[in-house]
Amino acid sequence: MAVTKILARNARLDQAIQYVLNGDKTDHQILTAHQNCDPGWEYRQMMDTKRDVGKLDGRQCYHIIQSFKPGEVTPELALEIAKEFAAEHLTDYEVVIGTHVDKGHIHSHLVFNSVNAQTGGKYHITTQEYYRQIRAISDRLCRERGLSVIMEGQPTQAVSYIEWLRKSKGQPTFHSMLAADLRAAIEDANDLGHFFMLMEHSGYEIHHGNRLGFRLRGQERFMYPGRKNLLFTEDGIRAAILGNLEEIEAGCRPAIIPRPHYQPYKKHPKYTGLMALYVHYLYVLGKIEKRQYPPRMTAQMRKEVMRSERYREQFVFLRENGISTQEDMAAFQFHTEAELANLTKQRTILNVKKKKRRKLYTALTDVAALAQAKALYEEGLSGMEAEFSRYMEAVSVLEQCDIPAERLAAEKAELYEQLAQVNRDIRAARKRLELCREIQSQQSQMERTIERIESREQENHIGHRGR
Repeated sequence: MAVTKILARNARLDQAIQYVLNGDKTDHQILTAHQNCDPGWEYRQMMDTKRDVGKLDGRQCYHIIQSFKPGEVTPELALEIAKEFAAEHLTDYEVVIGTHVDKGHIHSHLVFNSVNAQTGGKYHITTQEYYRQIRAISDRLCRERGLSVIMEGQPTQAVSYIEWLRKSKGQPTFHSMLAADLRAAIEDANDLGHFFMLMEHSGYEIHHGNRLGFRLRGQERFMYPGRKNLLFTEDGIRAAILGNLEEIEAGCRPAIIPRPHYQPYKKHPKYTGLMALYVHYLYVLGKIEKRQYPPRMTAQMRKEVMRSERYREQFVFLRENGISTQEDMAAFQFHTEAELANLTKQRTILNVKKKKRRKLYTALTDVAALAQAKALYEEGLSGMEAEFSRYMEAVSVLEQCDIPAERLAAEKAELYEQLAQVNRDIRAARKRLELCREIQSQQSQMERTIERIESREQENHIGHRGR
């Protein structure tokens, strides 16, 4: 089985050639080959081809990598497959081939000139052509020799070798673990801010940009699940938190409701001549009437609607808490401020506990998140060295601790749940205080407005009686 990848290079061509032909990686250059160029003269011949057609700038070369499953091929067979691939797909290009055996899996490198030696045109390939040509040729050459392939048919998305291997063994991948953690956080979250906090408690760093990115501590790159699943975009998560997760995943409700594109108002053309005569004649006869438009929601009207909604919320607040006098309001406000101070003190204590245990909690998260990477490393899969090193460091930290891992995990879960509950209570207390201040600040204004309106109505009533 060969996993193929193509890279475009704008840097120095000679360095790419030297890397492919490195004797330490190719068994003293025994596992190397050339196509349409001579050993030792590869760089000069490729540059002469570029110079002849005046295409020295821009893309210098392309780099194709074929990686094979450990233990499935010999170095000689890997080199033979790479040579046949170059002869079929890169017939008129100058190619340098090297099979590297310095790592746990055998892989071949093909560096070829970006300019065709026969036509003088530059090499170009799209994503669709990659699957139809490079991937298809590589899979066919593997099948002809009895090797496995990643997937049959025409694939539509790129799958890394490590990702495919984990899926084939029924093991969770980083993407599947992230999707499971996202769903769990959506089900437990009260709002979007609470969701972000739960994801941070699960050991993820969050990138807030055009797309939401997530990565576990120690990972180099962020994963952006919203690119493939709209449920995991910010709008999709917000909609799912409102209780629509099952409907969205079942396809009964879209994760994001698209907004209609803005279209500027276009004035209707003014009729002239005979058309104006006919329109005016029909209007005089009563066959057509002046168009009646609904009242437009002006900025002032929208502001009034929002204000009335706020008044309704304040009235419900007064009724539910039994506040009818200034003394009731003062007592309620004093009690809420005391409650808020107590909650803030509790949160400070919990944050201090969290800070003292941060190293242990981080190690606990790394052990759980990197267990699969450690298993793959022990099976001989390359590329898991950094993850394995972090896993062993985390295990060492937990072993030096006197607290059993099960009790530490239960303590962490309880602490984070307490923090989440305290934060919810603090938000609710602050909202109650805000309503108290708004009601107190608006009371005198409301009384003056009522007095003015009643005075005006009384004047109108007296004037009506006088007539």
